Amino acid sequence: MAQVGYSKKVMEHFMNPRNVGVIENPDGYGKVGNPVCGDLMEIFIKVKDDKIDDIKFRTFGCGSAIAVSSMVTEMAKGKPLDEAMKITRKDVADELEGLPPQKMHCSNLGADALHAAIKNYWVKIGKIKPEEAKPEGEEGEACSTE
Repeated sequence: MAQVGYSKKVMEHFMNPRNVGVIENPDGYGKVGNPVCGDLMEIFIKVKDDKIDDIKFRTFGCGSAIAVSSMVTEMAKGKPLDEAMKITRKDVADELEGLPPQKMHCSNLGADALHAAIKNYWVKIGKIKPEEAKPEGEEGEACSTE
């Protein structure tokens, strides 16, 4: 299998993704997608003592999208919610030791889905208003860079 510019870490998280699955009745749920390339990412969280106690993902997409989902769940697990909200798209790509330029949009989806799940939880507990939970990122962001 050709690696097409993927780091060992991306390949490792693609071949052996962590935290795959669904949490029934999650405390927070985030779903983001990129209609241009069809990638869809869902993140489910369980919160305990204001920390991410458990986190699972379900992703329909390319190898990069799966690796990003796996990595973002690893990065967020056990973290306080405020800290997990600070995980950026760049943090995810850096942790994976880089992504090919045409796959950077996948790192956007991972961070955005995590943030959406946390905001969903915060709306449920009344910390933020529903209108403050609007998704980040651009809908329909292009899949490849010029």
